[in-house]
Amino acid sequence: MKYIWLDCDPGHDDATAILLAIHIPDLILLGISTVHGNASADNIIDNAARCLYAFGAPDNVRVHPGARKPLIRKPRHDPEIHGVDGLGGVEGLPPADLPEVAERLLVNGTRVRAIEGIANAIRNTWQEGAGPQVTVISTGPMTNIALFISVYPELLAGVEQFVYMGGGVGRGNRAPSAEFNILCDPEAAQIVLDAPVKTVMIPLNVTHTAIVTKDVQHRLLQPGSNWSRTENTLPPASTPLRHTLSTLVSYFAAAYKATFGFMDGPPLHDALTIAYVAQPDLFKCTRYRVDIELSGAHTTGETVVDRVNFRSNYDDSWGPSGKNCLVAESLNVDGFFKLLLECVTRCDAVSPLNKATV
Repeated sequence: MKYIWLDCDPGHDDATAILLAIHIPDLILLGISTVHGNASADNIIDNAARCLYAFGAPDNVRVHPGARKPLIRKPRHDPEIHGVDGLGGVEGLPPADLPEVAERLLVNGTRVRAIEGIANAIRNTWQEGAGPQVTVISTGPMTNIALFISVYPELLAGVEQFVYMGGGVGRGNRAPSAEFNILCDPEAAQIVLDAPVKTVMIPLNVTHTAIVTKDVQHRLLQPGSNWSRTENTLPPASTPLRHTLSTLVSYFAAAYKATFGFMDGPPLHDALTIAYVAQPDLFKCTRYRVDIELSGAHTTGETVVDRVNFRSNYDDSWGPSGKNCLVAESLNVDGFFKLLLECVTRCDAVSPLNKATV
């Protein structure tokens, strides 16, 4: 059993990460915090609450609003990929003002901010060593995580690992060598990498292999059906939830085709963080020294992975003097999509999107 906290900026692929975090049986989702990134902070907060409700999360899982801007840089968003509201083109999600959605933003009647929510979850779960550690997962800029590390250093012993989607080994997506999440707040990412806690990086090199092909989308819409598959048609959705998820995939696919030239479908970047925590054997990983370029004229935000052991004096610690990051290098793609589709089936049984039509 793994206890997890998810820090995110929903976002189409963040939404799939939320679904997995709720419906993988061996994971216990303690809460969600939101951070600037794919869209404005207000939209991100609402999107997280809408997803928790739509995917049938336990009632105690709440949204904790976090940083609205990076530590020192100007905020940036990505409407070209995710639409202005962060979940462009997604049909069937409930409105943010639905009482059951709005309730997800409150803890005992009030909003609790991200770093306090993270700290409370770790403190109450870990109990100074009497209980299990918590894995903290990041699928957006790591501003909240950096603030938590800085404000609550005494709770780092209660963190099993930081797992983040971000970076790339020799590649970027929003700069020649920088990935969006890291580029948004590179200083925060360096703070996380310098913490004395195991850190796991799921980079673009791996996430770009997790493509939602038309075949996967067929199975998402009509599991086990004999629908005749042709290049340009999709079957009708067997449930409202599956329709919602398919519209998410279709919008994301169109954005990735137009912006990055992805012809076979969109990559589900963020969901891989949850898959790693649940089934690390789906991934091949190697431990390296990783640092963030903070001031390069053309390389700010680059994740610099020392694959040749340029420095010879690394020690065995996690943090500033050691090989501080376990870097994912490959993925069992079929195994990942099997896990995802199993979670969609579980979600089908409890999603209020389906119950509303009964």
